[in-house]
Amino acid sequence: MSFETLGLSEKVLSAVTAAGYTQPTPIQAGAIPPVLERRDVLGLAQTGTGKTASFVLPMLTLLEKGRARARMPRTLILEPTRELAAQVEENFTRYGVNHKLNLALLIGGVSFEEQNRKLARGVDVLIATPGRLLDHSERGKLLLQGIEILVIDEADRMLDMGFIPDIERICKLLPPSRQTLFFSATMPKEIQHLVDKFLSNPARVEVAPPSSTAENVAQALVASSDDPKDKRATLRRLIEESEELTNAIIFCNRKRDVGVVARSLERHGLNAGALHGDMDQRSRMQMLEGFRKNTLTYLVASDVAARGLDIPAVSHVFNFDVPHSPEDYVHRIGRTGRAGRTGTTKMIVTPADKRAVDNIEKLIGKEIPWEGDAVSEEDSGASRGGRRRSSGGRRGKDTAETTDKPEEAKPSSRRRKSSKPAPAETEVEVATEQQGPVTQAPVSQAPAPAAPAQAAAPAKGRNSQRGGRGRSREKEPVFGESEFVPAFLLRPVRPSPAPAADNIADDDGDDAETASGDALVD
Repeated sequence: MSFETLGLSEKVLSAVTAAGYTQPTPIQAGAIPPVLERRDVLGLAQTGTGKTASFVLPMLTLLEKGRARARMPRTLILEPTRELAAQVEENFTRYGVNHKLNLALLIGGVSFEEQNRKLARGVDVLIATPGRLLDHSERGKLLLQGIEILVIDEADRMLDMGFIPDIERICKLLPPSRQTLFFSATMPKEIQHLVDKFLSNPARVEVAPPSSTAENVAQALVASSDDPKDKRATLRRLIEESEELTNAIIFCNRKRDVGVVARSLERHGLNAGALHGDMDQRSRMQMLEGFRKNTLTYLVASDVAARGLDIPAVSHVFNFDVPHSPEDYVHRIGRTGRAGRTGTTKMIVTPADKRAVDNIEKLIGKEIPWEGDAVSEEDSGASRGGRRRSSGGRRGKDTAETTDKPEEAKPSSRRRKSSKPAPAETEVEVATEQQGPVTQAPVSQAPAPAAPAQAAAPAKGRNSQRGGRGRSREKEPVFGESEFVPAFLLRPVRPSPAPAADNIADDDGDDAETASGDALVD
């Protein structure tokens, strides 16, 4: 079968021939005719089988008739990542060289103003990620009532990234008479629910069983310990021992490990770069472009590079970490062995990854051979038990160290905070002497006064709350919150002399008035 028999236009056939393609892939041969018939299509195929051209080529043929209007695109393609969206734009540019179509790419990391200018001129093909598309729609800069064809690419990846609610919101903004195309490599139950909800009598094109791996990709498992240094040493050994290795993608589960592994390879003289979701868009595109042009030999990446990236000549794929989801393994190893080429993939497995490997083998329906010694269940249990014993040993070591030291040498932090010493009697005397001769009270006149009751009462309460654990401070004089005692509190109180009996009338005002009254009468 050739492309001429699929019903494509002359302009599209000319561009395909100029690109060097003569025979369509099975997914292309099965999906292009129903798309040209304006039917909904559900395409399921392995990665690297040409799913992107399965909707790009017929869309170019259908878009030859009609004209775009301002802010009302004619077709919409939803992609889960920026890299996939940019790759689809490159496909439209390559195969639409004979067409005069306006393209717009709505992804994050790019200015809104530049994207708004393209939408205002009118767009035939709109390629977007769900988040940025909804941003433009909510700002009133984009109208989706004129969409004729909706393409949801990598639908299972949309599910993994949490885009399903956004897709449902977007579909409600589209006209019901549209044509919908779904393409994916795996088919979870949640995706089947979307298919039943948004597709009407779709043509199901299933080239290979979902979640299967290509036979032209050699797979192997390599055992390693849980130590990250040992895993990096194992990775370098695999790179050195691999035959016919021209370039490779190395996948890690975490973004932090992507940078660590890339720097480790660079320190050992390997031409490596990093790619993950926290990088800015320009750096990500530059890293991918360098890997495509072979100026970068090893690309250490997260799962942002696991879906749909079309880099045909990748010879090896190394899984530094076993993926958490078995479907991610299918997509990762699909970066090699594309378009009928052969490829090699190896995955580093630690004792803790044994269960994840079993889930992957259950999904793909076959057992992955081991290169060298395999990780057994006993090793997995010993590894987990060893980690528990080592942590327990550390706790025992800490306990031994604390028992060797006397209690007085290491008071607890709580007691240390509350053990502020109260001012001693000698300190009070020194503070009193520093007041000078004006506030100095002669010791011979009266004994030192006792501490005020109202000041001692709250201090006693504080002792019972803070430092009362096995330590009594009732005998220590406490004069308020600070060690400074005002001098007037230390001055003795002079007792008043007892009044004499003869002076009672003089001290009493009433008696004095009576006496003076009697005198006047006399």
